[in-house]
Amino acid sequence: MDLNKLLSPFRRAINDYGMILPNDKVAVGVSGGKDSLTLLCLLAAFQRHFGLPFELMAVTVDMGFEEGSFAPVMELCKQLGVEYRIVKTDIAQIIFDIRKESNPCSLCAKMRRGALNSEIVRCGFNKLALGHHRNDVVETFLLSLFYEGRLSTFQPVSYMSRSGVTLVRPMVYIDERDIAGFAKDLPVVHNSCPANHHTERETMKQLLRDLNKSHPGIEEKFANALMHPERYNLWTPPQHSDT
Repeated sequence: MDLNKLLSPFRRAINDYGMILPNDKVAVGVSGGKDSLTLLCLLAAFQRHFGLPFELMAVTVDMGFEEGSFAPVMELCKQLGVEYRIVKTDIAQIIFDIRKESNPCSLCAKMRRGALNSEIVRCGFNKLALGHHRNDVVETFLLSLFYEGRLSTFQPVSYMSRSGVTLVRPMVYIDERDIAGFAKDLPVVHNSCPANHHTERETMKQLLRDLNKSHPGIEEKFANALMHPERYNLWTPPQHSDT
């Protein structure tokens, strides 16, 4: 997959939602997975080629699974000319050894986001870019529906009032398959989390795979329905009279 083919929907999402403004300081949350590494490459290319002045930095929250596992990411950042910071934590030990969480994902996400936000604020950056893509939009919608009984998904841009950081997701128009094709040549770090592939999100991924077999293109229809408000046709609350 050619990077230029990903840049078109990437740039469109940034423009549609005003994700990056002149002189912004944008930190990329880099887990080492295919999505965050692709996001890093796209932002570096966007910075070079589209004339919008902004600072770029990559930040990894090291949960403490494998020592030195992010060395290839550090090398990639050197090649891209992007500053790279690693935040050392003991999140893995707290969750799996001390607390022995049976459903660790929610707590893990909160702890990682807290460590990430703290580093970003300390460095004086005002934007956090995360590697969620179009499939994540749909999966998050289904997670909310199945497990919370709500019609909801994440926003492309959201302001985190506690930290003062604005969270942006520039890959929301990009399909995961295209990201996977591009990331074949990237130094993807193996996910050592014991909960990997055993999560509620993975259940939704499998559900969508099954639905796509019987209804080809259903995931794209979900995404289009969520991203185009004019396609909404939901009930409005009834009007009650006082009489």
